[in-house]
Amino acid sequence: AARAQPHDFLALTKPRIVGLLVATGLGSAVVAAGGWPGLGPVVAVALGGALAAGGAGAMNAALEADLDARMARTRGRPVPAGRISPAAALAFGLVLEVAAFALITALTNVLAAALALGGAFWYAAVYTLWLKRRTSWNIVVGGAAGSFPPLVGWAAVTGTLHLTAWALAAAIFLWTPPHFWALATLLREDYRRAGIPMLPAVTDLRTVATRMLRYAFLTLVASLAPLAWGGLGAVHGVVAAAAGLWFVGESLFHHRRLSRRTAGRVFWASGIYLLLLFVGAALDRLL
Repeated sequence: AARAQPHDFLALTKPRIVGLLVATGLGSAVVAAGGWPGLGPVVAVALGGALAAGGAGAMNAALEADLDARMARTRGRPVPAGRISPAAALAFGLVLEVAAFALITALTNVLAAALALGGAFWYAAVYTLWLKRRTSWNIVVGGAAGSFPPLVGWAAVTGTLHLTAWALAAAIFLWTPPHFWALATLLREDYRRAGIPMLPAVTDLRTVATRMLRYAFLTLVASLAPLAWGGLGAVHGVVAAAAGLWFVGESLFHHRRLSRRTAGRVFWASGIYLLLLFVGAALDRLL
């Protein structure tokens, strides 16, 4: 087998996903602080959160190497390609989790650190080991792992959790299925060949698109919920409403057309939407 390079270990952490997760954690921290959270919480959420999310990605790579080897999109990744062994990837992931816990605890508090590890555990154990191979609801329940960063960000600043933090986490929980189902629609045949029961691989695309549209609408509702109790204000309301209506609109367009192009549009729009949502929430407190 080819020898592993440093970039192979970086690839295990899924950097693009980590970046989006860190952005949601930082946005929540700014909201919790009512402005700049301070250097300690920012480093804890950014670096500690990146370590925890990256460790989860590495453990995921180790635990589903056999599935990755069956899919054209993933068989070139470091573990299925043989450049890194599953044991080495798992050990690397665990080291990152220990580092994340130590760093976040040192700079903020144990609650924030425990939540960061909780998200990693949910992704590696609940999603990867338990749900992904067994049920088409895998990403609905397992995708809750992505909801942890806003909780980490809030806890890092306050040492507690507030209803607004839970609302931000709920928005990500509801956002995850349409985001991932859009990608899985593009990879439908790949998932079928691999025997992975992602929803688009086991049911018709009309049903998938209908569920994507419903979840996109619920995401919009959850994102606006903090306005009801003053957890966030007008800047957030405008950004969340505009970006959310765009996300819903793209989902509706896909529902009507059911094409690979429109599925791809939902996937990319959803990623941009989530970033806009948390930038808007942060600006609501910084401006």
